[in-house]
Amino acid sequence: MNKIFRYECQRLLWNKFFFGFLGVLLLYGWQVLEGVTLSGISHTAPFSPWSFGDYLSRMMPLLWTGALFFLTFFTSSAARRAAVLTDAAPFSPRGYALTRCAAALTGTCLITFACLAETAVFYRWYFGWQDWGTLILPVLTVLVPALVFSLGSGWLLGRIRPWLLYAWMLFPFLCRTLPLPQTACIWNGSFFARYPLTLDVLDPPFSLPFSTAAVQTVVLGIGVMLWGIGMCWERK
Repeated sequence: MNKIFRYECQRLLWNKFFFGFLGVLLLYGWQVLEGVTLSGISHTAPFSPWSFGDYLSRMMPLLWTGALFFLTFFTSSAARRAAVLTDAAPFSPRGYALTRCAAALTGTCLITFACLAETAVFYRWYFGWQDWGTLILPVLTVLVPALVFSLGSGWLLGRIRPWLLYAWMLFPFLCRTLPLPQTACIWNGSFFARYPLTLDVLDPPFSLPFSTAAVQTVVLGIGVMLWGIGMCWERK
Protein backbone atom coordinates (compact mmCIF):
# COMPACT_ATOMS: atom_id res chain seq x y z
CA MET A 1 0.00 0.00 0.00
CA ASN A 2 2.87 2.40 0.76
CA LYS A 3 4.18 2.00 -2.79
CA ILE A 4 0.75 2.73 -4.21
CA PHE A 5 0.42 5.80 -2.00
CA ARG A 6 3.80 7.11 -3.16
CA TYR A 7 2.89 6.44 -6.77
CA GLU A 8 -0.44 8.28 -6.48
CA CYS A 9 1.21 11.23 -4.75
CA GLN A 10 3.83 11.41 -7.47
CA ARG A 11 1.12 11.30 -10.12
CA LEU A 12 -0.80 14.11 -8.44
CA LEU A 13 2.09 16.39 -7.54
CA TRP A 14 4.77 15.88 -10.17
CA ASN A 15 2.93 17.32 -13.16
CA LYS A 16 2.35 20.61 -14.95
CA PHE A 17 -1.08 21.13 -13.40
CA PHE A 18 0.20 21.10 -9.83
CA PHE A 19 3.03 23.56 -10.43
CA GLY A 20 0.86 25.80 -12.61
CA PHE A 21 -1.94 25.84 -10.04
CA LEU A 22 0.52 26.49 -7.23
CA GLY A 23 1.94 29.45 -9.13
CA VAL A 24 -1.54 30.93 -9.70
CA LEU A 25 -2.46 30.34 -6.05
CA LEU A 26 0.64 32.10 -4.70
CA LEU A 27 0.37 34.98 -7.17
CA TYR A 28 -3.27 35.60 -6.28
CA GLY A 29 -2.53 35.20 -2.58
CA TRP A 30 0.21 37.83 -2.67
CA GLN A 31 -2.11 40.23 -4.49
CA VAL A 32 -4.75 39.74 -1.77
CA LEU A 33 -2.18 40.26 0.98
CA GLU A 34 -0.81 43.46 -0.53
CA GLY A 35 -4.09 44.83 -1.87
CA VAL A 36 -6.50 43.96 0.97
CA THR A 37 -4.87 42.41 4.05
CA LEU A 38 -2.13 45.03 4.33
CA SER A 39 -4.76 47.69 5.10
CA GLY A 40 -6.44 45.59 7.79
CA ILE A 41 -10.06 44.45 7.87
CA SER A 42 -12.75 46.27 9.87
CA HIS A 43 -10.22 48.55 11.61
CA THR A 44 -8.13 45.61 12.82
CA ALA A 45 -4.40 45.05 12.37
CA PRO A 46 -3.23 43.34 9.15
CA PHE A 47 -1.94 40.43 11.25
CA SER A 48 -5.07 40.13 13.40
CA PRO A 49 -7.11 36.91 13.20
CA TRP A 50 -9.86 38.94 11.48
CA SER A 51 -7.66 40.17 8.64
CA PHE A 52 -6.06 36.75 8.35
CA GLY A 53 -9.50 35.11 8.30
CA ASP A 54 -10.58 37.44 5.51
CA TYR A 55 -7.49 36.38 3.55
CA LEU A 56 -8.36 32.71 4.08
CA SER A 57 -11.95 33.24 2.97
CA ARG A 58 -10.68 34.82 -0.26
CA MET A 59 -8.27 31.94 -0.85
CA MET A 60 -10.73 29.20 0.03
CA PRO A 61 -12.45 29.02 -3.42
CA LEU A 62 -9.09 28.37 -5.10
CA LEU A 63 -8.10 25.77 -2.51
CA TRP A 64 -11.52 24.13 -2.94
CA THR A 65 -10.95 24.00 -6.70
CA GLY A 66 -7.49 22.52 -6.25
CA ALA A 67 -8.80 19.79 -3.95
CA LEU A 68 -11.46 18.80 -6.50
CA PHE A 69 -8.94 18.84 -9.34
CA PHE A 70 -6.89 16.29 -7.42
CA LEU A 71 -9.95 14.05 -7.31
CA THR A 72 -10.41 14.27 -11.08
CA PHE A 73 -7.22 12.22 -11.44
CA PHE A 74 -9.13 9.30 -9.91
CA THR A 75 -12.57 9.74 -11.49
CA SER A 76 -11.64 10.43 -15.11
CA SER A 77 -12.44 7.98 -17.91
CA ALA A 78 -8.76 6.96 -18.01
CA ALA A 79 -8.83 6.18 -14.29
CA ARG A 80 -11.99 4.11 -14.75
CA ARG A 81 -10.32 2.09 -17.51
CA ALA A 82 -7.33 1.51 -15.24
CA ALA A 83 -9.73 0.17 -12.60
CA VAL A 84 -9.89 -3.04 -14.60
CA LEU A 85 -6.27 -3.65 -13.70
CA THR A 86 -6.52 -2.52 -10.08
CA ASP A 87 -9.50 -4.81 -9.52
CA ALA A 88 -7.20 -7.73 -10.31
CA ALA A 89 -4.58 -6.58 -7.79
CA PRO A 90 -4.21 -8.50 -4.50
CA PHE A 91 -5.84 -5.84 -2.30
CA SER A 92 -9.38 -4.65 -1.80
CA PRO A 93 -10.90 -1.88 -3.97
CA ARG A 94 -11.88 -0.10 -0.78
CA GLY A 95 -8.28 -0.11 0.44
CA TYR A 96 -7.13 1.22 -2.91
CA ALA A 97 -9.79 3.96 -2.79
CA LEU A 98 -8.66 4.92 0.71
CA THR A 99 -5.08 5.20 -0.55
CA ARG A 100 -6.18 7.49 -3.37
CA CYS A 101 -8.17 9.63 -0.93
CA ALA A 102 -5.08 9.89 1.26
CA ALA A 103 -3.07 11.05 -1.77
CA ALA A 104 -5.70 13.71 -2.60
CA LEU A 105 -5.71 14.83 1.03
CA THR A 106 -1.90 15.08 0.94
CA GLY A 107 -2.05 17.27 -2.16
CA THR A 108 -4.71 19.47 -0.58
CA CYS A 109 -2.62 19.85 2.58
CA LEU A 110 0.41 20.85 0.50
CA ILE A 111 -1.34 23.65 -1.38
CA THR A 112 -2.91 24.81 1.89
CA PHE A 113 0.49 24.83 3.57
CA ALA A 114 1.88 26.86 0.65
CA CYS A 115 -0.93 29.37 1.12
CA LEU A 116 -0.19 29.67 4.85
CA ALA A 117 3.57 29.81 4.32
CA GLU A 118 3.11 32.72 1.95
CA THR A 119 1.26 34.56 4.71
CA ALA A 120 4.12 33.86 7.12
CA VAL A 121 6.59 35.34 4.65
CA PHE A 122 4.36 38.37 4.12
CA TYR A 123 3.91 39.11 7.84
CA ARG A 124 7.60 38.59 8.51
CA TRP A 125 8.62 40.77 5.56
CA TYR A 126 6.33 43.72 6.31
CA PHE A 127 5.97 43.63 10.09
CA GLY A 128 8.56 41.28 11.56
CA TRP A 129 5.55 39.58 13.19
CA GLN A 130 5.42 35.88 14.04
CA ASP A 131 2.81 35.23 16.73
CA TRP A 132 1.33 32.36 14.72
CA GLY A 133 -0.59 30.79 17.58
CA THR A 134 -3.26 33.51 17.37
CA LEU A 135 -4.05 32.52 13.78
CA ILE A 136 -4.89 28.87 14.38
CA LEU A 137 -8.60 29.45 15.04
CA PRO A 138 -9.31 31.13 11.67
CA VAL A 139 -7.66 28.19 9.91
CA LEU A 140 -9.80 25.72 11.84
CA THR A 141 -12.90 27.85 11.25
CA VAL A 142 -12.55 28.61 7.54
CA LEU A 143 -10.35 26.05 5.83
CA VAL A 144 -10.78 22.76 7.69
CA PRO A 145 -14.60 22.47 7.36
CA ALA A 146 -14.58 23.72 3.75
CA LEU A 147 -11.80 21.45 2.51
CA VAL A 148 -13.06 18.34 4.31
CA PHE A 149 -16.50 19.02 2.84
CA SER A 150 -14.92 19.57 -0.59
CA LEU A 151 -13.07 16.24 -0.54
CA GLY A 152 -15.97 14.28 0.95
CA SER A 153 -18.63 15.61 -1.39
CA GLY A 154 -16.27 15.62 -4.37
CA TRP A 155 -15.33 11.99 -3.93
CA LEU A 156 -18.99 10.96 -3.87
CA LEU A 157 -19.97 13.19 -6.81
CA GLY A 158 -17.05 11.91 -8.86
CA ARG A 159 -18.20 8.35 -8.30
CA ILE A 160 -21.67 9.26 -9.57
CA ARG A 161 -20.60 11.31 -12.61
CA PRO A 162 -17.05 12.62 -13.23
CA TRP A 163 -18.31 15.87 -14.79
CA LEU A 164 -20.09 16.78 -11.54
CA LEU A 165 -16.69 17.56 -10.02
CA TYR A 166 -16.16 20.39 -12.49
CA ALA A 167 -19.60 21.83 -11.78
CA TRP A 168 -18.99 21.53 -8.03
CA MET A 169 -15.84 23.64 -8.36
CA LEU A 170 -18.09 26.65 -8.93
CA PHE A 171 -19.89 26.31 -5.57
CA PRO A 172 -17.63 28.56 -3.39
CA PHE A 173 -17.44 31.18 -6.15
CA LEU A 174 -21.24 31.19 -6.34
CA CYS A 175 -21.46 31.55 -2.56
CA ARG A 176 -19.38 34.72 -2.70
CA THR A 177 -22.01 36.34 -4.94
CA LEU A 178 -25.00 35.43 -2.74
CA PRO A 179 -26.42 37.37 0.23
CA LEU A 180 -26.13 34.47 2.66
CA PRO A 181 -27.61 34.61 6.18
CA GLN A 182 -25.30 35.64 9.00
CA THR A 183 -24.88 32.06 10.18
CA ALA A 184 -23.31 31.09 6.83
CA CYS A 185 -21.65 34.37 5.86
CA ILE A 186 -18.18 32.85 6.21
CA TRP A 187 -18.92 31.30 2.82
CA ASN A 188 -19.42 34.63 1.05
CA GLY A 189 -16.54 36.34 2.87
CA SER A 190 -18.62 38.97 4.67
CA PHE A 191 -18.23 37.53 8.18
CA PHE A 192 -14.74 38.92 8.83
CA ALA A 193 -15.67 42.36 7.50
CA ARG A 194 -18.92 42.72 9.46
CA TYR A 195 -18.80 40.77 12.70
CA PRO A 196 -15.83 42.59 14.35
CA LEU A 197 -17.74 45.87 13.97
CA THR A 198 -20.59 44.51 16.10
CA LEU A 199 -18.32 43.80 19.10
CA ASP A 200 -17.80 47.48 20.00
CA VAL A 201 -14.13 46.81 20.80
CA LEU A 202 -11.11 48.10 18.90
CA ASP A 203 -9.31 45.12 17.36
CA PRO A 204 -11.32 42.53 19.38
CA PRO A 205 -10.01 39.02 20.07
CA PHE A 206 -11.21 36.38 17.65
CA SER A 207 -14.57 34.81 18.45
CA LEU A 208 -17.46 33.12 16.68
CA PRO A 209 -21.20 33.39 17.30
CA PHE A 210 -22.60 30.04 18.38
CA SER A 211 -24.77 29.80 15.25
CA THR A 212 -21.78 30.30 12.93
CA ALA A 213 -19.68 27.78 14.84
CA ALA A 214 -22.58 25.31 14.67
CA VAL A 215 -22.90 25.72 10.89
CA GLN A 216 -19.19 25.14 10.35
CA THR A 217 -19.28 22.08 12.62
CA VAL A 218 -22.22 20.68 10.65
CA VAL A 219 -20.37 21.31 7.38
CA LEU A 220 -17.34 19.44 8.75
CA GLY A 221 -19.55 16.56 9.92
CA ILE A 222 -21.31 16.32 6.55
CA GLY A 223 -17.95 16.23 4.79
CA VAL A 224 -16.77 13.34 6.96
CA MET A 225 -20.11 11.53 6.48
CA LEU A 226 -19.99 11.91 2.67
CA TRP A 227 -16.42 10.66 2.66
CA GLY A 228 -17.58 7.61 4.61
CA ILE A 229 -20.45 7.03 2.17
CA GLY A 230 -18.00 7.25 -0.72
CA MET A 231 -15.81 4.62 0.92
CA CYS A 232 -18.80 2.35 1.51
CA TRP A 233 -19.62 2.71 -2.19
CA GLU A 234 -16.46 0.82 -3.01
CA ARG A 235 -16.79 -2.93 -3.27
CA LYS A 236 -15.51 -4.99 -0.40
